[in-house]
Amino acid sequence: MGIHLGKVMVVFGTRPEAIKMAPVINELKMEEDINTIVAVTAQHRDMLDQVLNLFNIKPDYDLNLMKQQQDLYSVTSEVLTGMKEILEKEKPSLVLVHGDTTTTFAAALAAFYQKIPVGHVEAGLRTKNKYSPFPEEMNRTLTGKLAELHFAPTDTSRENLLREAAANFKIWVTGNTVIDALLTTIKDDYQFPKELSKINFNNRILLVTTHRRENWGEKMRQIYGALIDLVEEFTDIEVVFPVHKNPIVKDIAHEMLGDKERIHLIEPLDYEPFANLMNASHIILTDSGGMQEEAPSLGKPVLVLRDTTERPEAVEAGTVKLTGTVHEHIYNDTKQLLTNTQEYEKMAKAINPYGDGKAAKRIIKTIKEFLYVRIGNLN
Repeated sequence: MGIHLGKVMVVFGTRPEAIKMAPVINELKMEEDINTIVAVTAQHRDMLDQVLNLFNIKPDYDLNLMKQQQDLYSVTSEVLTGMKEILEKEKPSLVLVHGDTTTTFAAALAAFYQKIPVGHVEAGLRTKNKYSPFPEEMNRTLTGKLAELHFAPTDTSRENLLREAAANFKIWVTGNTVIDALLTTIKDDYQFPKELSKINFNNRILLVTTHRRENWGEKMRQIYGALIDLVEEFTDIEVVFPVHKNPIVKDIAHEMLGDKERIHLIEPLDYEPFANLMNASHIILTDSGGMQEEAPSLGKPVLVLRDTTERPEAVEAGTVKLTGTVHEHIYNDTKQLLTNTQEYEKMAKAINPYGDGKAAKRIIKTIKEFLYVRIGNLN
């Protein structure tokens, strides 16, 4: 019988966090000498629940915070006050948060106020522009200042943390846990749900996602205008666009793209069909952060519909291109990949810098070592 290492509380609130934390939770629960506690804020309710069901995660605490038209003030304050009571009751040895959401920062701050160490999964990503992405860049940066353990996905992330005076011995390069989750979800014989039955999978699929605040308005119109031109020119492509539930995104998308042939506006997909749709796609156009990590592991070129990225490793590796939000640039970059086989293969076959699917195991090994030392110091 080994030494009991105490409680680790994992806190998250959105679908991307749930996907990336699921492998960590499942590894933690295999450790008999650690008591794993899962607390969700439900910053995003429906999108979170389907990931919890897919990975068979049952939260011990659920703050259920999501409200219509919630703003950053309400989410931040409600996570902070909601976590206070939970932390006081459970007194965990470590609080584990992920990435760059408002839940991440507020939960880390709540733990700090009770002098509970914080572990930060996917630490060290930076654009060095505090308003892009907003508010994620500062959420991640401020969480980094509060964290005791930094689990950086790449060497570039590690270097960012060192430049900000994080101690070298508190940083571990682990790879990204999203690859762990993705590789367990893709199936060669996957049967897509009925809502995708109108898509001709014999054509080349362009998978599109847009949701970033900084792209709302005119930039989205530029993106969607380029999609219209591409579909008109290339008769063998199908644009599949799971439209974000935010009314700002939804209204512009349906106004511009709603009646266009071979452009499929669909409801947001659960993670399993979405991951397999990525695998069936030819090119991915997105302003999402996570997809810049996932798609390259499937050999899919990614055109990033943003002016900055906190994931420069993918750009340097050649798996991702920072295309931006100008109509002409989106059209030209996509056209090149559709017409130039050599350029397509160069991106598709570049080595993914985000890991080998074993990030969660590395994180748990470090956590156990940290808790073992902490117990010794407390005694």
